[in-house]
Amino acid sequence: MGLPNEALVAIKEAVTAAVTELVAVGRLSAGHVLVVGCSTSEVRGARIGTDSTTEVGQTIVEALLAVLAPKQIALAVQCCEHLNRALVVEATVAKAHGWPICNAVPQLHAGGAASMAAFAQFKEPVVVETIQAEAGLDIGDTFIGMHLRPVVVPVRLQVKQIGEAHVTAARIRPKYIGGSRAVYDDSLM
Repeated sequence: MGLPNEALVAIKEAVTAAVTELVAVGRLSAGHVLVVGCSTSEVRGARIGTDSTTEVGQTIVEALLAVLAPKQIALAVQCCEHLNRALVVEATVAKAHGWPICNAVPQLHAGGAASMAAFAQFKEPVVVETIQAEAGLDIGDTFIGMHLRPVVVPVRLQVKQIGEAHVTAARIRPKYIGGSRAVYDDSLM
């Protein structure tokens, strides 16, 4: 059964607020990649992988793209464990980063609703096995850390939940090198 329109509007607003804050805190700009893991089951209040829904996936991806596309920040949407947490990205992004393309088309129960939505909404979607993104948004405890470039820094967002799903976020910072005599650029931290 579908969600009422008010619930979808609330989901869209929460996603928009979360990704807008993460873009600002993470200092993301054109050319950066943001990875999103999303359990639409968790958003609906069910256990991950048990109540996937395309309408929630579509709503979330639409909201993400509305914020990221104008800033030329690439979106990577993580698939579920049945596709080994591979990611849907635009073909141009995969090519620019040298990411090999995998042969898979996400399905509701093999990839998940959010990755299906990304595959439907992207201009030229492809699936890649692994990336190293500059920031990440995790909706429903899907665990996106494997796709973030070191060093990962947690971001405490104002948005703690989207629907019923727990939300976490992270950004990255450059590694510190040089030891006790080194001087660091605070703007990169």
